[in-house]
Amino acid sequence: MPRLLNARCVEQTDEMTDHEPPADWKLQLRFGKIRTSFKHFTTISEGEVVEPLPDFDCDTGPAFMGMKVWASDTDEAVDMARAFGERVGFAISRVQVYETEPEQPPRESPFGYAIQFTSYDR
Repeated sequence: MPRLLNARCVEQTDEMTDHEPPADWKLQLRFGKIRTSFKHFTTISEGEVVEPLPDFDCDTGPAFMGMKVWASDTDEAVDMARAFGERVGFAISRVQVYETEPEQPPRESPFGYAIQFTSYDR
């Protein structure tokens, strides 16, 4: 069971918190002016779309799901990918996790964003 009680996945939006982050948030994060207990990861999940995903322009069949996440560790990043996959009808068989540079600043809770699906033929 995923440990995502306070986590959110943001579907195809660049939704931000109630206030806009400073323009130089990446520099502030790098030099310790913004602190977070989270790390930034990109997950690439391989699996099967079991229900069409019109919001993501993806039909049923084999696909990859990419997702950027702020999470405590790689285990939580995997849990977030699996939880989102279950929520939208994507049966995940394998998840790869990479520590990457963020495109959005951290928040008070773990969250995912920039979710995309890429289908392929076997």
